[in-house]
Amino acid sequence: MFVQEEKIFAGRVLRLHVCTMEGAEWLEEVTEDMTLERLKERCLKHCAHGSLEDPKSLTHHKLVHASTERVLSDTKTVAEENIQDRDVLLLIKKRAPPPPPKMTDVSAEEKRKQDQKAPDKDAILKATAGLQARTTDRTIAHHNMRDFQTELRKILVSLIEVAQKLLALNPDAVELFKKANAMLDEDEEDRVDEVALRHLTEMGFPESRAVKALRLNHMSVTQAMEWLIEHADDPAADTPLPSENASDAAGASASEDSRSSQGAAAEDPKDELTEIFKKIRRKREFRPDPRTVIALMEMGFDEKEVIDALRVNNNQQDAACEWLLGDKKPSPEDLDKGIDTSSPLFQAILDNPVVQLGLTNPKTLLAFEDMLENPLNSTQWMNDPETGPVMLQISRIFQTLNRT
Repeated sequence: MFVQEEKIFAGRVLRLHVCTMEGAEWLEEVTEDMTLERLKERCLKHCAHGSLEDPKSLTHHKLVHASTERVLSDTKTVAEENIQDRDVLLLIKKRAPPPPPKMTDVSAEEKRKQDQKAPDKDAILKATAGLQARTTDRTIAHHNMRDFQTELRKILVSLIEVAQKLLALNPDAVELFKKANAMLDEDEEDRVDEVALRHLTEMGFPESRAVKALRLNHMSVTQAMEWLIEHADDPAADTPLPSENASDAAGASASEDSRSSQGAAAEDPKDELTEIFKKIRRKREFRPDPRTVIALMEMGFDEKEVIDALRVNNNQQDAACEWLLGDKKPSPEDLDKGIDTSSPLFQAILDNPVVQLGLTNPKTLLAFEDMLENPLNSTQWMNDPETGPVMLQISRIFQTLNRT
């Protein structure tokens, strides 16, 4: 009996269930060493008679393992794809690839990408080749973009001098400064920024402690929050400030001072005005934050330099540290210097009717002094119905001239 050689050495025979998308089903007997390409060819002969003359028929179809949903590789054998007896295979026609884009579509897409692309250095040089070259001194340009807060201090120093002269020439100066005395006799530490207080209470801090923290830290929310966290377990944190305990005594002495000042005013109103101005200047005296002084001195800075840095930067530790490490500008002496009274900026401010009217109000003078002592209170005075319009006009005039 003659037996073909391929039958003798053939692998184990498997019976596979093959299905098509059109609903045809049949069984195929294959060996484990048969390639999937050969199996796919047999399946196509079974379900698509006469179509194998097209060489693309094989490449346009694929076999999928039904249970694992795997696409079977044509180059692998049945055993390599781990196909078992009675497994189900799907013969599926591959989805046609999308047609290549037309040249007009490609051109439009490329044009859109080019329009959205930022110009490179060569394109910028080409576009600006016809422009006249200019040499700009960047130091001068940077100097012209002045910081408003730095210039504001100089403006306030000069405006305070003008306000004092105007108020002194007012025939009702005594009556006006009685009002000013009443405002000065009120302890400024009793004023609390309502917005800052609300921020702290919304974080869960008790209102009494939040008020104390804000007073100790010049109404700075960040520093007040740090103080509250540091003294969270400190029973002394609820102890009232000395100014609160001495309010009654201060009130009694204030009444005596007012009576004595009234007697002095009857003799010479100019002396009373002089005393008021001295009192205002004393309130401007700088008081450094002791904790910030210690923190900066621990970094190796000299105590005098630390105090100067805190004075220039309003007790802000980070800004003071940068000042100490930098060129130390502006200097502490520059803080008491006013703006050039012949400058266009100062003249424009003095020519403004709102500013002129505000300078005759003692409250404006007090606001200017308070902002010099504690710039963090600038926002409070900007929102005040009497001083806010004056500050707004100063800011607008500065911004307008600074741009031009």
